[in-house]
Amino acid sequence: MTDEGGIESPNYGVPALDKALDILELLAGSKEGMTLGEIAAAVDRSVNQIYRTLVTLERRGYLFRARPSGLYFLSLMLFEIAHRQEPMRGLIDMALPAMRALSEAIGQSCNLSIHDAGRVVVIAQIDSPSPFGFRVRAGATFPLFESATGRLLMAFEPDDTKVRCWLQGDSESAWETLGVGLATIRERGFEEEADSLQPGVTDLAFPILSRDGRVVAALTVPYVTTSYSRRPIADVRAAAGNAAAAINAAIRGEGG
Repeated sequence: MTDEGGIESPNYGVPALDKALDILELLAGSKEGMTLGEIAAAVDRSVNQIYRTLVTLERRGYLFRARPSGLYFLSLMLFEIAHRQEPMRGLIDMALPAMRALSEAIGQSCNLSIHDAGRVVVIAQIDSPSPFGFRVRAGATFPLFESATGRLLMAFEPDDTKVRCWLQGDSESAWETLGVGLATIRERGFEEEADSLQPGVTDLAFPILSRDGRVVAALTVPYVTTSYSRRPIADVRAAAGNAAAAINAAIRGEGG
């Protein structure tokens, strides 16, 4: 082997590492996920040769396997490592001013979440300025389809094949019902629903979009109706929508 300077370098092959990299590069180009057998065929190795590698990559969080379909997908681990969270940090930095202004105006907390490996992950949150409020800590995770935020994210996800694989064995009728619900959310432009885990909380979720129109995050207000509530939910809904629009404009480089 010769490097760019024409100097010979030893060919130190690491078969296990080669297998792992082959799998990661393969799945990076797969939109619909791949089964164990499909991966083995694509990297020209036997199932036995790659099984332990897949198990290790899954255990370390580089991939996840949808059940019961058995399809493997990449997680956001490589994204986070490659950029050391700079893109994530950039998204948070652009969102925080609008989030702070929103929280102050409505007297409620708000949070920013993303979709990762079939779950909702909260990446930033602003506490309520009121004496009483409800907050979701940064780093918290929730099942994708059991939260208003998760359904909002999926409603704006263009590849419904991925959505289907995360249903984990639900019936065709359940999928059809969910599909109708997601279409309704997308048409409405936001999701509003009573929180399934916290009585008295209504979640208002709005999409945050990339420059090319892909959903990258959700802005959510867990609205609590108490004597401390400064504004009715209709006003909060409008304010949250305006805050999401301001974040989207910042991502597009509009405004100052």
